Parts: sequence; C-alpha cells; structure tokens
Amino acid sequence: MKKICAETDDSVQGEKINIGTAEVRADQHLQQEDTQMDNLFHKLHLEGRHHNKLRASDVLQLKYVHLLQSNESCAEEELIQTFLQKLLMMNYRARYIKTNETNEEDHTQQRNNNSSEDKSHVSHDISLSNKGTSQSDRIHPMDVQMAVFHCADGFLKQLMVTKLSQCQYALPLLVPDPDTQQIEFPLWTFRQINKSWKMRNTNNEIISQTHPVYKAQTPMVSFFRFGSVSSSKSHLMNSLINEKHNTFFHRNCPGSSRTRVLMDGVVEIAWFCPSGSYDDKFTDCVAFCNLHGDAGDHEKQLQILTEMASVNVVLLPQLQNNDKSATIIQNLFKSRKPLICLFTEDDYTVIETQKRKFKISLKDRNQADVSEELRRTINDCLSESSSTFRLEDVSKHSDIRVDEEYDEECRRGREAAQQMMSLLEKKDLTEIKESFLPHQGKLWHQWCHKNKELHRLKADEIEMDISRKQTQMQEIREQQHESDISVFIKIFIKQMNSHTQHENMFFIKWLGILLDEHTSADLSEQIKAEQTELERISEDLQAAAFGLEHIMREIGQIYESCSFVKKNKKDLQFDFSSLPSLAAEMMISGFPLELMDGDAAHVPVIWISAVLDKLIQKLGDQRVFVLSVLGIQSSGKSTMLNAMFGLQFTVSAGRCTRGAFMQLVRVSDDMKTQMNFDYILVVDTEGLHALELTGKSTRHHDNELATFVVGLANLTLINIFGENPSEMQDILQIVVQAFLRMKKVKLNPSCVFVHQNVSDVTAGEKNEEGRRRLLETLDGMTKLAAKNEVYDTEFFSDFIDFDVQNDVKYFAHLWEGSPPMAPPNPNYGENIQQLKKTVMSHASKSHGMMLIDLKIRINDLWEALHKERFVFSFRNSLEISAYRKLETKYSKWSWSLRSAMMETENKLHNKIENKAIHEVEETDLQTELKKTNEKVKKSMSELFEKDTDAEILIQWKTSFEIKIKDVQENIVRETTRKLNEILQQRDLKKSIESQRKHHENTLYEKSKELALKLKDKTNDEQTLKKKFDLFWKQSVKKIIRDTPAISYIDIKTDVKDILSDVYESALVLKRKDIFCVTSYDDYVQLKKTSGSTGSFTNAYRSAKETFSHSLPKEDETQIRSLVTDVALQTDRMIESFNISKMGYNISCIQLLTDYIQRKVTEHQEESENYEFKNKFFVDLVYYICKRAIKMIIVQHTLFRETICVKKREQYYSIFQKYCHGATSAAIFGEIICQKLKEPIEQSVYKKTARDMTSEIMKKCESLNGNRSNLEKHILRTLAEEEDFNKYMKYVDNPRNHFKSFIRDEVSQYITDKFSVSVLPKMKENIELLQQKIMKAAHKSTKHVQVNRGDVGLWLKSFTQQLSDELIFSEKDLRAVKHDIDDFSLLEDVIRKELPAIMSDISSRLNRNTFPVNLDYRFRPDELLTGHFCPCCWVQCPFCGAVCTNIIENHHGDHSVAFHRLRGINGTFYHPTKNHCTDICTNLVASDQYFYTLDGGFPWRDYRRAGGVYADWSITPDLSEQPYWKWFVCRFQRHLEKYYNKTFEESSKIPDEWRKYSKQDAIESLDKYIWVG
Repeated sequence: MKKICAETDDSVQGEKINIGTAEVRADQHLQQEDTQMDNLFHKLHLEGRHHNKLRASDVLQLKYVHLLQSNESCAEEELIQTFLQKLLMMNYRARYIKTNETNEEDHTQQRNNNSSEDKSHVSHDISLSNKGTSQSDRIHPMDVQMAVFHCADGFLKQLMVTKLSQCQYALPLLVPDPDTQQIEFPLWTFRQINKSWKMRNTNNEIISQTHPVYKAQTPMVSFFRFGSVSSSKSHLMNSLINEKHNTFFHRNCPGSSRTRVLMDGVVEIAWFCPSGSYDDKFTDCVAFCNLHGDAGDHEKQLQILTEMASVNVVLLPQLQNNDKSATIIQNLFKSRKPLICLFTEDDYTVIETQKRKFKISLKDRNQADVSEELRRTINDCLSESSSTFRLEDVSKHSDIRVDEEYDEECRRGREAAQQMMSLLEKKDLTEIKESFLPHQGKLWHQWCHKNKELHRLKADEIEMDISRKQTQMQEIREQQHESDISVFIKIFIKQMNSHTQHENMFFIKWLGILLDEHTSADLSEQIKAEQTELERISEDLQAAAFGLEHIMREIGQIYESCSFVKKNKKDLQFDFSSLPSLAAEMMISGFPLELMDGDAAHVPVIWISAVLDKLIQKLGDQRVFVLSVLGIQSSGKSTMLNAMFGLQFTVSAGRCTRGAFMQLVRVSDDMKTQMNFDYILVVDTEGLHALELTGKSTRHHDNELATFVVGLANLTLINIFGENPSEMQDILQIVVQAFLRMKKVKLNPSCVFVHQNVSDVTAGEKNEEGRRRLLETLDGMTKLAAKNEVYDTEFFSDFIDFDVQNDVKYFAHLWEGSPPMAPPNPNYGENIQQLKKTVMSHASKSHGMMLIDLKIRINDLWEALHKERFVFSFRNSLEISAYRKLETKYSKWSWSLRSAMMETENKLHNKIENKAIHEVEETDLQTELKKTNEKVKKSMSELFEKDTDAEILIQWKTSFEIKIKDVQENIVRETTRKLNEILQQRDLKKSIESQRKHHENTLYEKSKELALKLKDKTNDEQTLKKKFDLFWKQSVKKIIRDTPAISYIDIKTDVKDILSDVYESALVLKRKDIFCVTSYDDYVQLKKTSGSTGSFTNAYRSAKETFSHSLPKEDETQIRSLVTDVALQTDRMIESFNISKMGYNISCIQLLTDYIQRKVTEHQEESENYEFKNKFFVDLVYYICKRAIKMIIVQHTLFRETICVKKREQYYSIFQKYCHGATSAAIFGEIICQKLKEPIEQSVYKKTARDMTSEIMKKCESLNGNRSNLEKHILRTLAEEEDFNKYMKYVDNPRNHFKSFIRDEVSQYITDKFSVSVLPKMKENIELLQQKIMKAAHKSTKHVQVNRGDVGLWLKSFTQQLSDELIFSEKDLRAVKHDIDDFSLLEDVIRKELPAIMSDISSRLNRNTFPVNLDYRFRPDELLTGHFCPCCWVQCPFCGAVCTNIIENHHGDHSVAFHRLRGINGTFYHPTKNHCTDICTNLVASDQYFYTLDGGFPWRDYRRAGGVYADWSITPDLSEQPYWKWFVCRFQRHLEKYYNKTFEESSKIPDEWRKYSKQDAIESLDKYIWVG
C-alpha cells in the first residue's frame, strides 16, 4: 500500500509540463482529428450528416441491392447499408465486413509474403512487412458503427442499439459529439431493450427477472486505462462476460486497424445476465462499462463512471511518480469503492494492498488465469458492496446532453405519454381495460358471439330468428355507442390529431415503452405474490395485457359502433369518420395494425376496411405483396419476420402474438423496377396450438386462422420448429387443408416451408432426406384433406405451385450457445438472407394485389369463415369485381362491333336501294369489320395481359375470345340476313317502284310540254293555273286507274296463301284469336328431351288432371310476353315498309311472317320445358296480320293520295319555271334538290339515331355499363315509382321489363336532351350532308368538263359519290334529263336551292316528329335492346331472380348476387296459404329441407335435387338486404291480393323489416349489386 501511494506522490511531484508546447500540440492534434473525421465521413458518403439524417424509414425499405450483395465484402460506399442490413438481421458479423479494397490488399500481401520466402536478404523481408502494415486508410469497423450512430435520426438510433443489444454487443452509453465534443447520453436508444436473467435465492430456488434495461438496478463495473497498454482492455472484459463472443470490439477482432476516429471518449456498456446455473461467472446481473481511449483525456466520462460504478478497474503500464494519472489513482484509492489496478508491465499476482484495493499484474500472464483472478476479485468486491447502478440515473449528471431532453419532439412525446400514464396510477392492472377501454370488453365479445351464431343457423331457425339476432346485434352496438369514451382514449386521439407525424411517432413509441414498463412491473409483483394460483393468474395475465394494440382496438370499436348506428358519439369532439386516419398514419409510419382481435378471435372488418380506405387516400391505391406466416406457438415466427425486414413484432417470452397483425414494408424505387408492387404487407399471426379464450386448444380456431392468413397472402411461410414429427404432422394437416380450400375457391397462394432449429443445416444428404419425408407427409395430408373437402387430388403439388428443392428452407439454431448471454447464430442471419431471396423470387412472379382488392379479400375471407363450410360460403368479391369489369369491357367491345356494322349496313342499304349492288355476302361484311375487330382484339389482349386484375381475368380469356368471335359472326350473319331481306323487298317492290317512277316522269314530261305550249301566256297566271289544274286532274285520273284500289287488296287471302305453302290447309282454316285466349296450354307440348329431373313433367301432368290448364304461371306469362312483344315489333315493321310511299305488296306479309317465325323459334329454343304446336305460329301470324289490315289500308290510301296531292305543288313549280323561260340547267338543278329532300331526311334521321345511341351508351347512367348496372337502375326506378303493377311485370317477365325500361330510358333521354344534343346533332348532320352534296356536285362538274361528257355522265358521277350516304340513284332522274351544256350553272343552281331544302327539313325537326320519323331498325331503343338483351335469362328455381351472366347459353353455373324473398314470386308454405318470407341465400346456410316431387333435399346440398337446381350457384349471405324486405312491407296487401296468400303465422313479416325506408332500399343496391 505504501508503495502505491509513494509512486502516486512521486508522479505528481515530478510532473513538469511546458504549457505552451502542449497547447500547440493539442491544436495540431485537433486539426488532424478533424481531417481524419472528414475523410471518414467522405468515404462513407455521409458528408451531409448534419442536414440529412439517416432515417429508419429509409433503412427499412426493401432495396434490390440487399438481395444481390454477397455480404462477405462490399465497396466502401456500401459499408453503411451492408452494416445496417446485417445488423437488422441480427447477424453479429455486421462488425466484420471487409471492403473490396481490403480484400485485394490482403491477397496482395499474402502473395508478396509467399514470394519473400525466396529472398535471402532480411532487409527485403522487413520492407515487405512495413508495406503490409501501412493500412492507415482502412476504415475501422467501430467507426462504421459510430458514423451511422452520429448520422442517424432518433428512431434509427434506437433501432440500431436495440439490434446491437440482440447481437449481445456493447452499447454506446456516453458519446462525444464528433464536432463539438459535447458528451451525449443516448437514453432514448435504450428504451426498448429488456434484459432477462435467472438467479438463485437464499433457498436455492431459481428466480426469473425481466426488466427494461434503463430501470434495472444492478452492480456496475467500470473499466478504463491510462496511457498506452500492451494488453487489450476490451478483450479482457469479453473474457469476463462471454469468452466466445466479442461483446466489446478489441484490437484483435477481424478488420481492426490502428486508425480509429470516432471511438476515443466513447463509453460502452454491456450486461452479464446469469442463467441460474451453478457455473455462472456472476450470480447476479452485472453491468460493465468500458471507456475507450486514454482516461486522462476524458475527464468527464471518467468522473461519471467512477462515481456510479460499484467496482472500478483501471489498466495502466505501471505507476510512475511523474505519471499524470497518479492524482486520479490516488483519489480512487482514497474512495471507499473497490479499486482493481491492472498493470501491464509489473510482474506479480493478485495483491490486496488494503481493504477492497487490489493490484494484478498482466505481464507474461496466461489470459485465462488473469481472467479468472479478475472475475474472482470482482465477485469478492461485489459481495461486499451494496452499490447499484441504474442507467436512467446517468442523466442526472451535469454537463452532459441527454438526447431525450435535447430533442424537442421526443420530449413532448414523452410528456404526452406520461400524461396518459398518470391516469393509470394506483389502478388494478386487471381492471384497467374494463374501465379505460369499455368498447372492446364484454359488449364487443357478445357481438362477436352473436355474429357467429347468425352465420351458423340451426335447423329450425327462419327469417324471424335471423331478424331477432340482427336486432340483438344492433342493440349491442347501441350499448357500445352509449358507452363513454375514457379520458385516456380522448387524450390519445387529441394528441394524434393535433401534432405532426414525426412527433406522433415519438408519442406512440413512448406510450408503448411506458405501457410495457407499467404492465410488466405490476405483473412481476403479481406473479411473485400468487405463484400457486396458476389458473387465475393466467386469466389475470390476459386481462392485464395492455399495449398499443388495445388502444387501437378501442378506437376501432368506437368507430364500428358509430358506423353501425350512423351517428357520432356525444363525447367525441370530432367526426368519428376521422378515426381510421389515425391508424392509417400509424401504418405508414411503420407500426403494425391489429388485423384479427386476438382476444375475441374476430376480424373487425368495418374498422379494417375503413383504415385501408384511408390508406388508399393517403398513398393511392398501391399494389402490395402479402406475406404471411404460420406456425406453432413460440416457434420463432415473429423473430424471423423481424430479422428479415427489420420489423419490431413482439417476441419477448410471455408476450406471444395474439390474433394477427399487419405491417407495411416499403419497396424502394430501384426495387419497384424489378417487382410488380409498391409495398410488402407482412402479416404476423398467433401460434397454432395456442391457448384460446377458453384456455383450451381448439382445432377449429387453428383451421380458421390458417385459412384466413393463407387466403389473404400471396405467399405464406410455414414455420416448423424443431424436429418433432408429430407436431409437424399436426400443423401440416391444418396447412394443407387451408391451401386445398384456396384451390377450390380459385385463389392461388404459394408457400415456403421454413424448418427452424435444425442441428446441421449443411448436411446435404440429411436435408434431401428431410425434403423427401416432408413431401411424403404433405401428400399424405393432401389425401386426408381432399377426402374432408370432397376434392379429387392425391398430391400436394397438384393444387399448389410447390418446388420441394427451392421452397423448403432449413434454419440453424437461433442462438450461438445458451441464452441469456448467447448471441444470435450468424448462420441464422445468412439463412434469413437466403429466405428473403426466395420470398422475393416468388414476389417477382406475382402481381400481388391492390389495396382496394386487399380490403375486399379480407371481407370475403372473414365472411366465409363465419360459416361452417368455407368453400361453399366463399364469395370471391375480387373475382366478381373483375368479372363485372370484364362484362363492362365486353359490352364496349360488342358495341364497337355493332356500331361499326351499323355504319356498314347503312352504306350497303343505300347502295341496295340505289341498285348499286345486287347481292351481299358474309365475307364482304367480315372484310368491312376487320379493322374494328383488330382494335377489339388488341383491347382484349391488353386487358388480359396488363390489367391490374390480369391474374384473375386470365381464366375467362378463352371463353370471352370465343364469345366475341360469336358476336362478330352473329352480327355479320344478322346484317347479311337483313340486307338480303332488303334486296328481296326491293325486288318484290320493283314493279311498283318502276310504275311510280314512270308516273312521275310522265307527269314531268307532260307538264313540260304544256308549259312550252303556254310560253306566250306567262303574264296571265290565272290562265296558266287553270290549264295546269286541268292537265293534272286528267293525268292523276289515269294514274289512279292504273293503281290497285283498296277493294282489290285482300290481305287475309295473302296470309292464307303464304301459310298454306307450309302448313296444312285445315290448320290454316281453323283459327283462334290468340290475343283473347285465357291460357296457352292448348298451344304447347312437353319437350321430349327437356333434361329435367321429372319435377316439371309431373307438375304439368298433375295440374292438367286437377285444373283446366296445365302451364305453370311463369310459362304462361312468358308466352303472353312473347305475343305482346311480337305484336309491338310487327307494328313497327309495317311502319317501316313505307306503304304510304310505295304502296302495298304481298312481300310485306312475307317479311312479317319470316320475322314472326324467327322470334317463335328463338323463344322455343330458350324454353327448357315445352315447345309450340304449329297452330301457335299460324294463329299468331294470322291475327297479327288481321290487326294490321286497318293500318295497311290507311297507308295504301295515303299512297294513292300522295300522287294526287303532295306532288302537285312540286310539279306546278317546275311548270311555272318552264313557262317563264327558265333554262334546262336551272330546272334540272331544282328537280335534283327536290328529289334529294326525302333521302336527305332519311339519312339525317338514321345518322342521328346512330349518334344518339352511342351517346346514350356513354352518358346515360343506366345504359353506360354492363347488365348488372342496368338491373340496378331498373330496381332503383321501380322503388322510386312505387308502382306495384310494374314490379310484378318485372317479377313475372323480366326480359320484357328490361326492354320496356330501355325504351323508356331512351325516350326520356331524347326528350330531356333534344335541345342540347339531338337537335344540334341533326343540324350538324344536315350541314355535313349539304357539304358532301356540294362537294359531289363540284367534283362531277370538273369530271364532266375534263372528260367532255354530258348530263348523263354528270349525274352518274354525282349519284355514285353520294351512294354511301343517300338512297338516291341515277335512275331516279333518268327520264327527266335535259340537254345541259352549262354544268357550272347547274352547280350554282344546286348551291342556291339546296339551303332552302335543308332549312325546310330543319324547320320540321322537333321532339314529336323525331321518334315518329325514325326507321324502326335504327331506333336507339331497338339498337340498345339488341345489345343488352342477348344474355342469360334463366331464373333462380327458388326465388325467380334472373341469372346475371351476360352470355347466353354460357358455360358454368347460373348465379345472381341479389336473390329475393321467395314469396314475391308466389311461393308459399304447403299446405298453408302463407307466403314464404325466407331468402335463398339464408336458406342454403341452414339445415332446413325443401321438397320437390322427387323428394326432400337439404338446403345446404340443394344441388342434389338435380335438374335446374344443380345448375345454380347460390352462396350463403346473411347480410341485411333491405331492398326486397322493404318491398314486401310496402306492398304486403298488394301481394296478398295478387296471389291470394297471406303473411301470417310462420310467414309473419318480422317487425325489424319495417324499419327499412325506401331510401335504405335504394342505397342498398350499390352494396349488393356489383357493376364493375
């Protein structure tokens, strides 16, 4: 002891320093340090560290470079990101990364050293040795770590330190600022670190301890050195803590170099945590602090350490009298604290100079011996010391900067969190949730229970029971809504709404930290106090669990209750609709969101959907790749995800994941170019075989969870822990069944098996054997699952894309040694990296899903899982939505083909009438349609290959390509038929037309002759008029004499003649008025091969025997509808025949007969049950024609009068002009204009009709989409009008109602838009025609002048140019040609006269004349009916709802999203007269039976009834469906009267239905009918 004191005194007395020289050297040293530091940050690309901090969000995003790098070495500029990525994966080799330059130097040095063996001179070897060690430009590994630390924001620092702790590395405790040397205490970075250890009490019992590291009170041993010492202090400390792991980086670690820029003055801390075994180095948790650099240069750090330490350990060469450290040593010696001096140059063993003061020599000593002596000495010191260290107390020291106080946002976040935590003080932990989070307690659990009951109906439950349950659920929601929001939650919401995103991140982090601290502290005491009451403690632990997830769950339930009752809570300061935005912001900031409530085992779909909607608002509808994980409890699922993506799912023991959580991982821009998505959505789940709410493991819950996460994910990681075959087999059975279910509902997720905790992952043969056994097990499980799910498959790879070589991973043990001091196994990190590459390989082949699709998928999966039969109940809304989109596209494609063909048809029609063509072939029309067809094919290709739903749509590619081809062929075939009919009609009317033109030309020539005779009497108008009137009277009399009179037209005989050519005369003669019959029973007979199971046949025969007629009511209605529709259409056809202009001809009857035959045949082909007898067609034709006689006579009369009246003024005008000496050119020009008038009018109406049809398709809300959209608007209109008769027409004959609705919509649109759209279009078309006519006249004039032609050539050129646009041919003017030589004058006359003609046409355009003057074939309503109505019209065999498939005779099942009450179509409960009030979609979820003549069948297996029942897919749906419930309530009396049935007894309408308003019914249509 005296010796030490003497040495100390001598060193102090002998200390003589030249102050001036020291200051100069100090300045030089600082300048050198600044240069080195700037150089370091420059190499690491961190020059802008002051302004652009490294952010956690940037580091955590997925980058492509992370998948490519080997991780063995990297370029200097990649050191930072490589270090961070390894660290995030808990790979402690993050400190040992070599740069590519270092590797090259090492190889070069090795080659040089090898070559030096051949050199004989020692000097050469020395020079080589010097060259090899001159590596001052290498970057020290700890400089990389500290550079990141200095340049990181608060969140990245905390994440980094947390990961360093997991790697069992020492952590920065006191850190000098590299620029200002201000010492910082980064307390914030320690806040998420917990330490666990085990120790023995006085009774030799093992006691477990877990504490936040900043709260833990432990002894602390500080290490520091003075001067340069030969032994490594850090190495020595490692031997005390864990000799197998470099907790503190030291000079002998890989990558170490002499140049170290950022570590001097840094104090690091690490903890030794005992395991409770007898060979623990220390019996209690001990903190070790290490001051780097010469302690004499870092007085503040030294002061803090020596004050707070329980034992101080100092290294120095030896004590000298003039040593500058002598004073410090002397003071420490005087202190009561134990002091251990380690001398590197003195030679002795442990000497205790006086009580608790020791010196130990290190010189020439064995490291192990020294370590053991030092450990024993420290233990002796600690056993006598009661001094403890608490990390938080470091902040009490002055002159240091505490990061939490320095960062204003962090401090405010802490204060807000502390304000909330103050409310929890002195509260019983097990009662906190009940009082502070009332919305997620009993009421929420009751609601979940009722909801499950609702979806799993018992055999005897009917609509009344369903309504009662829904009412109970409503009442629970109302009670939830009435619950007060706690002050605790109000503060949370206020904080989140009133601060920036960055500050809120601190607030949320702080709240999580403080909640964990609060609950863990209380529970530790509770567990100690009640160790024996295990069962009650288990329940209390569950009740006491209180974290951020519970706060967000409470907010979610506040939102759901408000959303359900559709009003704000009285104590909510703002609209409840803003609550999902809080959760969306948290997800964007990197926090997980609870997807499935782990306590209630329920997905709050209303809340989750709202959050995802807000997420879409904030981010846009981003594409995500969903990655989920499944495995047994505590198998390392969360640890694996955290390591792979740097996440922070809860992994501590005793805090296993409950339910399921989802978290976003952002994909970097460079990665997006390689992948098809913007984010990875990681879904972490509770373990299978976990204790459920009842405390018992349930296979049902495991199956439900597995099915949910497998269905949700694009890829599922199946985590298998250990090598226990029975456990593996159990989980695989659950997993295989989940994947098989996905296949059955057309979802195609992938999977990767991760076999963790494998003893030797490098043993290739063993792994191959493991893969073989796994595949055998999977195939065995597949056979078992296929049997349960009734699916024909034997092998796992049959229904999932699975590669046993690449999709099975073997993981090393997580820990390298035994916890709690074991670091993570670095091979585990490498395994994680390989798994990450595999995941990204799967992801690169997947399109993922849009966020909006994710929302829909969650709803679909959860809705189906509610029910006992997932596959039967699953309603793939994404598929439905994609199909509706395809239907809308199909509608546009088919319309573009129809529209193009209409243009072609119009041109060819004109050419036919102009006698320019005499036949029409299908090949001609196909050629005309080729260009449009190519565009449609291109559009189809883009949809199926590039659309966001391409993966779903591809299944329908072939069928829709075939359908479009069929549409094209049908359009071509139908147009060919119509044009050939026009040709036929033209030929049939040829003689009439010829006669008419002959009369007109004769009148013209004779009026011209008369005019020339009277040329000298032009001044006497009265004489001219008298002469012309006499001429006209005589001429018309002769024409009428040559025209058949009305008495000579015998339409009935014409009909008989045509029918007799096909049918027997007796049949034709015996006729019945088909419009007056009460039943069509006598007109039909059963189809011999109807394909039914006999139920219709039996019903038909039974009814025929019992009643006077045999046809079911729906068939009667359909036939009556056919008759009415044919009558209506034939009336329009007769109008189109232009009898008033052309006269009557038997061809009119022939055309009518052909049309009726076609419609009857079409109807008969659609009927599954019956076919028409011949007399149906005969009677229908006869009585339609009989009804038409009056109309035909009226029009033929007009035809005769037309010649007499309408043409007179036209001929008189020409007569006058001739009398007054007008030139032939002038008169011929006027004649041309007069003859153009009617064709122009026809063309304008046709063109406008086509234009309006296209416009209506785009702008009319009800007609601008697909079939489902049309039906939605029909139902909306019916509800708005509240006309029961119209409703029943819709129910009884939906096809006719559709047609009627289309006609009404078109009529209304044209009426509403006539002034703003129809009239402008007509005038525009008139103007375009005028321009085309004048252009044709000008070109014809030039043509004649060039070719020196005559009027015939001019007329031929003129009519040919207009033949596509107008029905106007050269033959129309052949008899009135003039000898014209001045064609310019002719052109001028036309230019002058034509505007008057056009004005006259325009003046007669109005709302009333437009629909009358339209050709029925080109009417917009007819065109749209032809477009929409060729689809499936098969009706549900239970309720009568119409299949919504747009393809007639489609493949696959019939389906409809919106079934209705069965009583609406007259179904009643036999043998009562009570209407059925149930709905098909409810019944198929029940255990009830329905009956046919073939027996009884369970509703759940309705397809077993065969026939029409087997062709329908009816998915269970227990949602409210207000529409038809409102209808039944609104029209109850009408329905009772209509069907002569009642709503009484078992069919009584539930009171709950009466709450629905008309508005509720209308609004529900948007929810239940998908329009794409």
